[in-house]
Amino acid sequence: MSAAIALSGRRKLSPGEIEMILAAHERFISGRPGGKLAALRFIDFTGANLAGRNLQDADLSSSIFDSANLYGADLSRANLFGCDLRKADLRRANLSRADLRGACLRGADLSEADLTQADFRVGQVAVPHPSKGLTSLIHHQRSGDLDHAKLNGANLDGSQLEDVSAFATDFTDCSLRGAKLNRANLKDANLEGAIMEWADVSGANLEGARLVDAVLTGVEIRTARISGANLEGCLNAPSQAAIDMAEALQQKALANQSWCKTGGREGTPANFDGLDLRPLDHRLRGLRMSVMSAKGAVLVGMDLTGTHLQGANLENADMRGICLRGADLRGAKLAGAKLTKADLREAILGPLPLSADRVNRGDLHHAKLRYVKAQGADLTGAILDEADVRGCNFAGAMMRGASIRGADMSLALGLEPAGA
Repeated sequence: MSAAIALSGRRKLSPGEIEMILAAHERFISGRPGGKLAALRFIDFTGANLAGRNLQDADLSSSIFDSANLYGADLSRANLFGCDLRKADLRRANLSRADLRGACLRGADLSEADLTQADFRVGQVAVPHPSKGLTSLIHHQRSGDLDHAKLNGANLDGSQLEDVSAFATDFTDCSLRGAKLNRANLKDANLEGAIMEWADVSGANLEGARLVDAVLTGVEIRTARISGANLEGCLNAPSQAAIDMAEALQQKALANQSWCKTGGREGTPANFDGLDLRPLDHRLRGLRMSVMSAKGAVLVGMDLTGTHLQGANLENADMRGICLRGADLRGAKLAGAKLTKADLREAILGPLPLSADRVNRGDLHHAKLRYVKAQGADLTGAILDEADVRGCNFAGAMMRGASIRGADMSLALGLEPAGA
């Protein structure tokens, strides 16, 4: 292999050499003959186009990816230890369980990237000698660097961000459930709308950070430095009163199910307007909750997989991070609801027949559907006027007759402007 030495001290490969190695790696990953696991340590990939490539499990440690295009690349479980990824395009890349210890991602765009259980902790980084190159390596400790990076809509659940530097970083609408942020520098970071349930922020610097509308359930925010932080509208853990009501609310839900099963002869439709339903957790999953009312209720992070919600009124409800996969929401009222990062895969939000000539359309006008998973959902005839569907994934969704007038469709996937 002919490889020039770049000014960075790393090897510089030709586009042909890179293609040969990546093709062999992709054959290895798919189990085809002639495959070989990629070992690309100390390589200079500055400005390289690796968009959409499969690099899972590859060893890319100590390489440079300055301004490289890695849009949609699969880097799951990849070894990116000590890599320089500053200003790289990593939008919608899969970095789940990637080793990013000591990596520099300053100014990188990681919007909607999957960083589940990624490791950003301090690493002992090897750097080529300025004049001797790879023959004489210099070792020093380096914390993960995310300063000024964009992580809006990204998934960082369970990630290890201890001691990371994320000064003025954009975490808008990202998910940080169970993330380890001990001693992290988040000064002036934007965490607006971030879902941070059970994240550990002990010793973190959140001075001047924007945490407006963030979900802080289970977060001991007092263990962090929060001078000058904006905590307006934050959602904390359910109150003791809400927890004490859980059993009574469960009985209401079961009465609603009886009403559905008996055609109204027994039970009664449930009214949960304005209540915090989170203490019910997964207890509504799969129940028949048709025509229930939960206007302005809090259902953040709940599991309602397969629940029957035909004709339910969920206007202005807070349903961020909720799982409604396969749920029946025909004719449901979701106007103004917050559904950021909800799971609506295979959910049915089409029309609900009332008579031979009358139907109730699924109403999602003015709803916030940012970064929602809606693959395979049935949105036939749904009203999405003025909705915020930025970054929503509608791949394979049925949209015939849907109305999307005035909707913000920036970066939405699988949604044609005509909406049909």
